[in-house]
Amino acid sequence: MKVVTLGEIMLRLSPAGCHRFVQVDNFDVIWGGGEANVAVSCANYGHEAVFVSKLPKHEIGQAAVNALRRYGVETKHIARGGDRVGIYYCETGASMRPSKVIYDRANSAIAEADPEDFDFDAIMEGADWFHWSGITPAISDKAAELTRLACEAAKRHGVTVSVDLNFRKKLWTKEKAQSIMRPLMQYVDVCIGNEEDAELCLGFKPDADVEGGETNAEGYKGIFKAMAKEFDFKYVISTLRESFSATHNGWKAMIYNGEEFYESKRYDINPIIDRVGGGDSFSGGVIHGLLTMPTQGEALEFAVAASALKHTIPGDFNLVTVDEVKALAGGNANGRVQR
Repeated sequence: MKVVTLGEIMLRLSPAGCHRFVQVDNFDVIWGGGEANVAVSCANYGHEAVFVSKLPKHEIGQAAVNALRRYGVETKHIARGGDRVGIYYCETGASMRPSKVIYDRANSAIAEADPEDFDFDAIMEGADWFHWSGITPAISDKAAELTRLACEAAKRHGVTVSVDLNFRKKLWTKEKAQSIMRPLMQYVDVCIGNEEDAELCLGFKPDADVEGGETNAEGYKGIFKAMAKEFDFKYVISTLRESFSATHNGWKAMIYNGEEFYESKRYDINPIIDRVGGGDSFSGGVIHGLLTMPTQGEALEFAVAASALKHTIPGDFNLVTVDEVKALAGGNANGRVQR
């Protein structure tokens, strides 16, 4: 299956381990970014994964391209040009100290890209799935226009479109987000997002005290139905995260196909090694599951297990195989050495 994603890949600079920014004299170099992370997941699952973006022609831009090629992602539709690669600094939290992200991505190559940089009809030719996230239109007005054009091309070619709402308050306000995101929902078949994303991007609030740790799926059913009705989504999906500390989370999800709800099994993830990219690994699992599995329940169990495994892997990319995910989804969570 051919899966296309559109977004920004960034240079992540992180102190080693759980050190603070102010403690260190050097940073680890890690590549990642929402839709790039999804593309890597899909490539690992055996799909033809195509990442669309724009990167400078210099060596740092090439290093980003090489990071994707290493894991089998198709990069021929990455336009080259512009002045800079987006950067973000990530400090890994522990116990009651949360992780922290600082962006340095203004005026990156993809933020300044023009429609002429891409032939979206050629890109969508033969594609089965197109995925984007709310981070991409938040980068800049130009990137929002690229997202719209890509969605229109996907619909012309009969491609299933998914979105991970992914609200980022450091990139835009909820008012700006809703003004851009709500009109884009007309192109979307599969909507993925947590409770905060649904409220801030689309204006839907679940009947659940998420901050207080209440993730009873019953509180989400009303907004799932309302979202599906208003935007004609084929699937509405939400992760349900219980955050006990930076290194201990409960993790499950729910899916609705317009007729039935399905709630996944719950994983107790402790300790978390790196939760950055956890949501992207879930989206990658959803895409693979819905493309290859007969029921929405099986698809969701695959996605939740895939994301649970990502929390154990340093870096943005989820470097797991289909067999590893299926083993966990099937109940093999003992962590015994495999010889």
